Amino acid sequence: MSQYSSALTWPVVMLITDRHLARSEDGLVAAVGEAVAGGVNAVQLREKDLSPAELLSLAVRLREVIAERAVLVVNGSLEVALTAGADGVHLPEAAPMVERPERLFIVGRSVHSRETAEQAWAECSDYLIAGPVYETTSHPGMAPTGTRLIEEIAGVVALPVMAVGGITAGRIEEVMRAGASGVAVISAVLGSRSPRDAARELREAVDAAWPRVEFMRL
Repeated sequence: MSQYSSALTWPVVMLITDRHLARSEDGLVAAVGEAVAGGVNAVQLREKDLSPAELLSLAVRLREVIAERAVLVVNGSLEVALTAGADGVHLPEAAPMVERPERLFIVGRSVHSRETAEQAWAECSDYLIAGPVYETTSHPGMAPTGTRLIEEIAGVVALPVMAVGGITAGRIEEVMRAGASGVAVISAVLGSRSPRDAARELREAVDAAWPRVEFMRL
């Protein structure tokens, strides 16, 4: 496991942003604050339709509302992550590896296969997000992999893996038994009436599954 992944507290519940689902930028900022209060300990800013300036503005707002309660990573843009004082950057599967700054800085990557997971490990990524595990509206064109992908990746790379795609509290034990060290969600929190309550339910499920999963791995 990379030294930089120690900046994350495992098991992780990561919220991936979608300001459209939150109905506005203000709504997203408020929902992120509520979700962190409920137990989310990592936030990935993923708003691919924003300009760099707009993305930076939103990153600064999220950094302020999160404070030191959770890790903030920016999807895709190293420059925005560094300028906003984020804790790291999250790279899409095909994106080139970035040069780390001279400070504690997390680099994560999305993967959809064992091969790309092994490549990310060789490039010294700090964590992986693998999926979609279940059917999800955020990636409508991608067939769900089931827990098979998590099992394959966790079996060949010494990196923590988060499961993504259709994750609910009721599915958490299944993905963690498959080898996940956490989960990443969008609609499970942002599509709920109470982001705080939804995050708390996910956090409780993850924390309940974690000791049993760790015992099985010994």
